[in-house]
Amino acid sequence: MTDSSFSITNPKVDPTRRPVTAVKWDGSPDDNDRVEIGPTDLAFAEWEAKGITPPDLDRMRQTRLDRLCAELKKRDYAGALLFDPLNIRYATDSSNMQLWTAHNPARAAFVSADGYMVLWDFHGCDHMSSYLPLIREVRHGAGFFYFSSGDAEDKMAESFCRDVDGLMKQHSGGNRRLAVDKIEVHGSHWLGKLGIEIKSGQEVCEHARLVKGVDELNAMRCAMVTTEIAVEAMRTEICPGIAEVELWSVLHAENIKRGGEWIETRILSSGPRTNPWMQEAGPRKIQDGDLVALDTDLVGPYGMCADISRTWYCGEGQPTNEQRHLHGVAHDHIMTNMELLKPGVSFRELTEKGKRLPEEFIAQRYGVMMHGVGLCDEFPAIYYPEDYIEGAFDYVLEPGMTLCVEAYIGAVGGRHGVKLEDQVIVTETGFENITHCPFDDKLHG
Repeated sequence: MTDSSFSITNPKVDPTRRPVTAVKWDGSPDDNDRVEIGPTDLAFAEWEAKGITPPDLDRMRQTRLDRLCAELKKRDYAGALLFDPLNIRYATDSSNMQLWTAHNPARAAFVSADGYMVLWDFHGCDHMSSYLPLIREVRHGAGFFYFSSGDAEDKMAESFCRDVDGLMKQHSGGNRRLAVDKIEVHGSHWLGKLGIEIKSGQEVCEHARLVKGVDELNAMRCAMVTTEIAVEAMRTEICPGIAEVELWSVLHAENIKRGGEWIETRILSSGPRTNPWMQEAGPRKIQDGDLVALDTDLVGPYGMCADISRTWYCGEGQPTNEQRHLHGVAHDHIMTNMELLKPGVSFRELTEKGKRLPEEFIAQRYGVMMHGVGLCDEFPAIYYPEDYIEGAFDYVLEPGMTLCVEAYIGAVGGRHGVKLEDQVIVTETGFENITHCPFDDKLHG
């Protein structure tokens, strides 16, 4: 049953919204009391100083909706039902407790193939998307997970799915194919019981998100500048005796005070904790002569990911020959593989033609040679030959795709490891490396 309490949110007719009399550089209201999140004045000033143009937010939102609808029409789906907070962000640009709703699915969005968009938001949060004209309705009732609904899960899931069913009949006629990214078990049951054929919503969204428009690329450049400023602030804090988590906190603080949003992981390690890789920042105090390695995995302003890795030397002395060698292998690896990037190159070719790791580093190779990036790490995964999945990635590079090129170099049983990663854009003729964070001169020089 449709929730009769839903409200239509359109800033053009919303009587509670004050008229917009001035706008910021990205087109958002220049209103100190506005509802929507966004970059701070500090971020805008830094971007202007570096000649970076922010996105046109209205145009970016429309471009994303158009791409999502195009993918739905390509597959002849009636629409998409989205619970993943990042897919909701892509479709609607609404943001509300993204980390919390990643494990408490209280929000959902429906997008019909012709672009009619409905958002089910957390209770009492209608105002949170009042500035987004592409959202035609706000409803409630998507939170039928156990914490929220207890033993009434099935009953509440039925109510929600009948709501979705009504939207499909209203906007999609007899088409019963619905792309769903992820849904609680009871919801999946009721969609099937109502005769709705569930298709892969994650596939649809990943392909919509694969190619970025000009405004998404500008937003990514903004996020990268913010991240690199934060990373440089971390680097200046490195000294013997500082704890890994103390250093990691600098990245968070510098990102957030510029309007950045969150960080997906906490991968920073030092000394012997750099080998093997993937160890999370902990209380270890960094020592003189240690390597310090990190992977930002940072979601910055506009919700755009800036995912870069650097390894630094701590101390006034000089790195060992082994430390320099590891850094040199990692740097050569990512720079050589980056040169493969141009339109028309297949994902498989990247795997087949990518630089091979020296034998001693294969066992502890990183999970991918490259991966897509946008609102977070995205499709595709470009694997090493040892990990390639036949038939999983039969696509080619296109202009506007964005990738992170990376490598971890560390031998089994070794004391040190080096992680490096740059973020790039595929252009009409090749690629643009949008990463300008310097490498450690002591290790790289």
